[in-house]
Amino acid sequence: MASFDLKKKIAFVTGGNGGIGLGMAKGLGAAGATVVIAGRNKTKAQAALAALKALGATAEFVELDVLHEASCKQAVAGVAEKFGRLDILVNNAGTSVRKQPQDLTAGDWHLVMDTNLTSAFFCAQAVYPHMASAGGGKIINIGSMMSIFASSYATPYATSKGGIVQMARSMAVAWAKDNIQVNTILPGWIDTDLTRKAREQVAGLHERVLARTPAARWGSPDDFAGIAVFLASTASDFVTGTAIPVDGGYSVLA
Repeated sequence: MASFDLKKKIAFVTGGNGGIGLGMAKGLGAAGATVVIAGRNKTKAQAALAALKALGATAEFVELDVLHEASCKQAVAGVAEKFGRLDILVNNAGTSVRKQPQDLTAGDWHLVMDTNLTSAFFCAQAVYPHMASAGGGKIINIGSMMSIFASSYATPYATSKGGIVQMARSMAVAWAKDNIQVNTILPGWIDTDLTRKAREQVAGLHERVLARTPAARWGSPDDFAGIAVFLASTASDFVTGTAIPVDGGYSVLA
């Protein structure tokens, strides 16, 4: 369908060298977009680029440290200058520190908040003038089921993911006049490096997730290819400020 065609579109995906970010990058690339994956790990990025190119996608890597505003702005500006436009931003970079609230340090708090939320703000700010001047664009933020639910061991993570939903809503309202749609995806329990560490650190997590998820499995990064294409394409031009669960039904159970 033409409304899902992303040919000639330029997509910038933070943390696109693995996990959910790579799953979304694969979907965008398969739909015709040129995909720029942004991150710090060059070795991991090369494997991601190989996977994208094996699908026939046009893909490049740009170095980015999301903890620094200047790096966010420089990376975005470089991509926009090279390709002459920037149509799609996926704010996917994320981390977590699993401790009880009383045991968290200020460093723990700022690391998670700056990686998950502040970097998304900086990148969205950086892409705005390019999207506005081109007549529109798509910003896709990665939230979490913890945007909705609480967790005793992930206070800064849950706070950052709740914040990213509200940030997307505010930006959606502010930038609707510029034809920029801003939405959030809420992943459930997905099999990634981050959640593998969680399963090692939180006893019984694997069994509890399977018991609650109607789909009776953990999600795969590839489960995000379709939602990425939808939210990046003209098919979603009247969808903005929303938060969409991709969780195998986890959030619908009481």
